[in-house]
Amino acid sequence: MEEVQIIFEDKNYLVVNKPAGMVTTRENFQFPKNNFQTNSKKQKTISNLIYLEDWIREKYGDKGLRRQGIAHRLDKGTSGLVLVAKTEEYLDYFLGLFKTRKIHKKYIAMVCGEASFWGSINMPIGRNGHIFGKFGVRIEGKNALTLFERIASINYESKKFSLVKIDLKTGRTHQIRVHFAYLGWPLVSDRIYGGKMVGKLTRPFLHSCEISFIDMEGKGVVYKSELDIDLKNTLKLMGYKTIKN
Repeated sequence: MEEVQIIFEDKNYLVVNKPAGMVTTRENFQFPKNNFQTNSKKQKTISNLIYLEDWIREKYGDKGLRRQGIAHRLDKGTSGLVLVAKTEEYLDYFLGLFKTRKIHKKYIAMVCGEASFWGSINMPIGRNGHIFGKFGVRIEGKNALTLFERIASINYESKKFSLVKIDLKTGRTHQIRVHFAYLGWPLVSDRIYGGKMVGKLTRPFLHSCEISFIDMEGKGVVYKSELDIDLKNTLKLMGYKTIKN
């Protein structure tokens, strides 16, 4: 697993690049039983490695903020940008922006099949009642809106794939993965939602590449992150040059 990278930092907040394999926060997260040894030394080593929340606490100390100031989540298997507040004031501000959808997040994903040039997916998402941790399009679910554009078509091993840039308008759990799977374009290497495995990639091809908002001083800010190395290597394997945001 790659290390956490600090993209931006000042006295009020920081923006970090979370590697795939790291859980954002301990809140409401459960590992499958028997995944790890239970002795205290092993537990300490694991917690330092797999939780972004613990990484923040270790680096900056415990400031008493909920989730150590983490303003939003990324799935364990998703890499990319995460906003972290350093003060209660900025945490409340970020949470307010997310609630009113004034923080804009963009992602890069690789999907199986030939996706449309552009599109809007407006389908409600809810829990799958039969499989723990899985979600799906459900009439009774929460509203979810995903906008996308295809930025490349790739032929690999006689199959078609599409590189897409996504503008996430809502933030439901597994939203991007569920929406594209529903249309028949599951993310590459997404075992849960039926994606084809490619090369050595062991997690969904999904990266949070851009986040933008108006800060408390009224200044518009944009932060960007390049693809993690495993995604770059997958593109190289498929004969496509590395992209830049």
